[in-house]
Amino acid sequence: MAALLVRLPRGRHAAVLTGASRGAGRPHRAAPIPDGPLTRCWLHVAAAARRWRARSERDDRPAVWDNFGIWDNRLQKEPIMLPPSIKYGKPIPQLNLARVGSASQTGRRSANEDRLSVGAVDGTMLYFAVYDGHGGAYAAEFCGAHMKRCIRNLVEQEEDLQVVLRRAFLQVNEEFTLAARAPGNEALLPCGTTATVALLRDGVELVVGSVGDSRAILCRRGLSRKLTEDHTPERRDEKERIQKCGGFIAWTSLGQPHVNGRLAMTRSIGDIALKAVGVTAEPDTRRIMLKHGDDSFLVLTTDGINVIMNSQEICNIVSQCNEPSEAAQLVGEQAMQYGSEDNTTVVVVPFGAWGKHKGAEDSYSVGRTFTSSWRWA
Repeated sequence: MAALLVRLPRGRHAAVLTGASRGAGRPHRAAPIPDGPLTRCWLHVAAAARRWRARSERDDRPAVWDNFGIWDNRLQKEPIMLPPSIKYGKPIPQLNLARVGSASQTGRRSANEDRLSVGAVDGTMLYFAVYDGHGGAYAAEFCGAHMKRCIRNLVEQEEDLQVVLRRAFLQVNEEFTLAARAPGNEALLPCGTTATVALLRDGVELVVGSVGDSRAILCRRGLSRKLTEDHTPERRDEKERIQKCGGFIAWTSLGQPHVNGRLAMTRSIGDIALKAVGVTAEPDTRRIMLKHGDDSFLVLTTDGINVIMNSQEICNIVSQCNEPSEAAQLVGEQAMQYGSEDNTTVVVVPFGAWGKHKGAEDSYSVGRTFTSSWRWA
């Protein structure tokens, strides 16, 4: 790296990071640039980078989040991603996948049909996902094995990550359909799964895609922010789409609506026989730019948790924990204590404000009921 000396109005100068210099210690010619918000943003990042370089050269330590003067030093030993920080004009911490917490528990079921995935798509993008299978675990396992590959291939052709996720979901569904219809695989035809996938590019651009009733929740300043909406027959738009495709909604003896009396969700991967009546694999997607000074974490959950705990309760439990791995385990255990009978799966992804906010104080309910804390809570 080299520092480019830039001359500003009123006699000021700024050093802006550039690529490798053409000669060690050889200064670049000063170039005038206009003063303004963008210039001041570059000045902030460049000045922080100079302080980091001076400190690193002095004591041979890597730059960490606190070296840039962010709110405090709770996020330890996380290096700053310099290219994205310069690109977006603010310090962006590098997320260490080893710090991501995850837990999956069978609960009171005979087998665990949930699956989760955590990994890197490429050098700039991370991938997090939960899948809640039904009719067997095969569809969830298939998504866990093939979704990241489809995303990796698609990002080479498409810049828009929302488009990438929509195409990836549909492609995985097509591949699963071909596999299930192969000779000898007839038992796989009734299988299906929810899918909630989150992509994090450059440590700041978060894009989420979802089908079914698994959820993605962002904790910002201690408050929950749902990034997904459950695809269930209670939703008027989903119900109308099913009916227009020739399907119908039947209510069970427990008062729960099902598509054609068989499926409790209106979108999924798999469920091949119900595709003709409107059960689509096309996801809803959402993009959000992270604010690492305000955003504490992202949490992905399956409905074994969502059916018994609302989003703020989940955020409050995670916010009280010291480590994401501890938080993921505790959320699942708490759901079972509240009476969940399904598999529970959680992925907790820490961001810059991890440990800063302790959540709302009034979200817990002693008189918990399904009415107050089921999917719409």
